[in-house]
Parts: sequence; structure tokens; C-alpha cells
Amino acid sequence: MKTGGQLIVDALEANGTDRIFCVPGESYLAVLDALHDSSIRTIVCRQEGGAAMMADCQGRLTGKPGICFVTRGPGATNASAGIHIAMQDSVPLILFIGQVASHAKEREAFQEVDYKRFFGDIAKWVVEIDDASRIPEFVTRAFAVATSGRPGPVVISLPEDMLTSEVDAPEALPHTPVETYPGEAELDALETLLAGAKRPFVILGGTRWNAEAVARMHQIAEAWSLPVGCSFRRQMLFDHLHPNYAGDVGIGINPKLAAAIKQADVVLLIGGRMGEMPSSDYTLLKSPYPDQALVHVHADAGELGRVYRPTLAINASPAAFVEAFAKRKPAGTSAWAAETPRHHAAYLEWSTPPRTGPGAVQMGPIMDYLEKVLPDDAILTNGAGNYATWVHRFHRFRRFATQGAPTSGSMGYGTPAAVAAKALFPDRTVVAFAGDGCFLMNGQEFATAVQHDLPIVVIVVNNGIYGTIRMHQEREYPGRVVGTDLKNPDFASLARAYGGHGETVENTAEFAPAFERARTSGKPAIVEIRLDPEAITPTRTMTQIRDKS
Repeated sequence: MKTGGQLIVDALEANGTDRIFCVPGESYLAVLDALHDSSIRTIVCRQEGGAAMMADCQGRLTGKPGICFVTRGPGATNASAGIHIAMQDSVPLILFIGQVASHAKEREAFQEVDYKRFFGDIAKWVVEIDDASRIPEFVTRAFAVATSGRPGPVVISLPEDMLTSEVDAPEALPHTPVETYPGEAELDALETLLAGAKRPFVILGGTRWNAEAVARMHQIAEAWSLPVGCSFRRQMLFDHLHPNYAGDVGIGINPKLAAAIKQADVVLLIGGRMGEMPSSDYTLLKSPYPDQALVHVHADAGELGRVYRPTLAINASPAAFVEAFAKRKPAGTSAWAAETPRHHAAYLEWSTPPRTGPGAVQMGPIMDYLEKVLPDDAILTNGAGNYATWVHRFHRFRRFATQGAPTSGSMGYGTPAAVAAKALFPDRTVVAFAGDGCFLMNGQEFATAVQHDLPIVVIVVNNGIYGTIRMHQEREYPGRVVGTDLKNPDFASLARAYGGHGETVENTAEFAPAFERARTSGKPAIVEIRLDPEAITPTRTMTQIRDKS
């Protein structure tokens, strides 16, 4: 006989869970008690949104569900930000929520929420476990649902009395991963399309990749001389210094890259959905009927034909597809082989940062410095804001599992994601980028880094405004500023108050020594860059946007 709490932990252990992220609550004390005797590492966080984002980052970097526990009501609603990210980004995550006791349900009891209704549109599956003897069944099923097809979040509600009840239940068994492979007829059809192509282009996106799949994609690109782009915030899927890399198919796309995709006669989209942001509002690929012959490879059959009508639909995971297609070789020299190096040259030009700009701090030289000192396996995380352009455009990602950033465009992601990444890879350098507005949405998770001795470096780009919104505001309503100015704390002093290391950068020359001191401090660190708000983008100032010049 075991309690429901013990059965939850047993099922997690059976499915290979090695850590959870949580904010404790009285509604799941029985689970916390069971964790006391478990080898699972418990990382206690400061707010449920941050905890869920940590679980998302773990799922993003490993392909295995990140696990998060929160309490009922406010705990669950706080966590919903991370669930929305995981859903839009196709990341496996399982959120466990303590629920009111069974006898109190349907009475609007203390902190009661109907989680099936609340999470119904932003989770793959939402379930409440009423019978503790079914915990092994439901938890193992949750792992299967979160990782199969298009991955995503699962939400499990745990009534308090169910967790304390003692039952005789079967031993939990691990879930069985399901791989979806392409058929030979589909691969033949792809070969035929490529044989007749003059301007093909490959776009990589989505999840269900791994390091081996990325290496095989390099082999395919080389064998077929294919130009390759990465979808928005999926840049870790291809080495940016590989001669076949053509650039980031995201926000603020290189105009030369956009033209190449529009002019392509065959587009091979592997793993991605090409939503509003990477498609430039459905202009690179027109919905529902693209101008190009579209070959869409996706692990979930429900995504094939949902937004775009493909010429060829291949229901396969990215890893399985590249494993199969890597065995195919072109019959001769590709007609487009000479164009691929030109695409890469255009990328190198586009990703070279500017040397000058308004104000005393120049972000271009700072990015140059980081490119020189960061190892190839460094993990960079960020949330949303104009500051992130410096990462997306000018950092050259080299390896898989080096990027933690939400395609959903959620602010506040970078700091908690960095905490999760450092917990997962303690020997690797982890750098979070955040704007001043972005950092203060989940900056309290810096305390989590201090508590668990996770020496991340957070670069806070402080320009005293909600920069992206101000940019749009000045463009659409020039000079009519409302709601975008910020008065911020001294972020370096804040880091020290938390028990970390703090640095302030007020001119470009100060950054390199400040970053080095932060990195070698052995503590979680914040490097605050005080950036002139005029430096709103790498190429245009606030005044130029306001004056439409």
C-alpha cells in the first residue's frame, strides 16, 4: 500500500525524471514528503511562471518532459505563462497541480479552478486523477502524450485527498517512445522534386531533433549542396559557420534571405510549422497555397495541410526523416550548387555587427567580444524585446542544445531558462540576455540560481523603456509616449543583494573586464549594460523611427 504522493514520485522515477522545478504548496504536501526519500533533485523556485519556464527549457534542450509542480489556484494560473510557451513552441512539459479535496469540488472552494477549462486550449492534454490506483497509468500516459507527434505540455490535477489516500497500485512502467519514419515512396518523390529543382531551399524548425540528427542534416546539406535556414529561435539546429548556412528565418529577416525563399521553386520545411513570425506574416510562404512547391516534414499528421497545402507531405519526426534521407545521394552535381556559397556569404555580411551607434555603449563590439570568448557549447537564453535582436542576428550558434528562447515571444523567459540550463549542464557556460523590462518579469529566479549554486551570467540591457513597444509606438503614434517608460533599480546592486556578483557597464570598454569578472566570480552574476534608448535597433535610431527617416 502506498499513498498517492508516493505513487506520483515512483511513476516519475520510472520514466527517468532526475529533477523537478516547483513552488511548494499545501495542496501537494504528500508529493513533497515522497520526494524527501527520492533521488529526484528538487529545485525550489520563487514564482510558478519561472518554475514552468525552467521546466520548458529542460524539455527544449533534452527532448524529455520538463517536470513542474505548483499549488492550486494562483499557483496554477501563474504557471500558465510557461504552459503557453510550451504549447506554441512544441516543447514536452508536464505540470502537476495540487487541487482542492474531492469533497469540496464544484463549490468554488478555496483557490478552486476547473483546470480542464482553464488549460484546455493551451495544453495537449488536461486530466484530473481521482483514483490514486490509476496514477501509474496516467503519469506514464502523460509522458507519452507530451513527447509524441507534435510535443507539448500536459497538465495533471491532483486532488489533495487523493494524494494522501493509500492504495494498492501496479508498479509504474516507463512510456514507450514513438518514432514516425518516412516511407520510401515519399523519399523517392522528394528526390524527384529536387532533381527538377533549380532554386531549392531548406528551413529547419520545431522540436524532436537531437545532436545526431543535426549532424546528419549537415551531411545532407553537403551531399545535395542545399542552402539551409533556421526558423525563428531554432538557430541551434544548424552550425552558422557551415558553408551551407543561409541565415535566420525569423523577425527582421535579412532581405536577401527573404528574397531567396520567395524565389525558391522547392522549399523543404523540416519539423517547423512556419507560423506568423518565421513566415513574415505568411508572405515567405503564402497560406494556404504557397508559390513554391512545399515539402513539409512533420511528426504530427495534424500539422500537415493545416496552414499550408504541401506539394508533398511527409509524416515523420525530424530525427527519423534525416536518418532516412541521409542515405540518399544526388545523381550528379546540383544545378544550384554555385548559389549556396553566395547565400552563406550574404549571411556572414548580415551577421557582422555594426561598430558604431548612439550613446557611450556600442552593442556591436560587445557582441564581437562575446563571439571571441564564448565556447561553442555555451548556452544562450533570452526572453522577448528589441535587445534579443543582438543575439538572434549577431551570435553565431554552432551546436545543438545551445539556445533557450521562446518562439512564442514571451517576456521574462531568459533568466529562469538559464537557471534550468545550468542545472542541466553545470560544466557549460550559460549566459542569459534580458532587457530591463524582461528581466523584472521573472528576475526573482536569480535567487533560485543563488540558492542552488548555479553560476549563470545575466546580461541586462537597460535602456529604461519597454523597447519593442516604444519602437512600435514611435512608428505608429510618433511623439505620443504613454506607458513605455521605466524607472529601474541598480541591477548590479540587486545582484549583490541576492548574494550574487554585480557589474555595471556605462561605456563599451568596460564590458570585457566586467564580463570576465562576472564569469570567474563563481557566483550567479548580473552585468548591467546601460544602453542609450536611441540605440533601439542595430540599424535605426529612435529619432529616425519617430521621424520616419
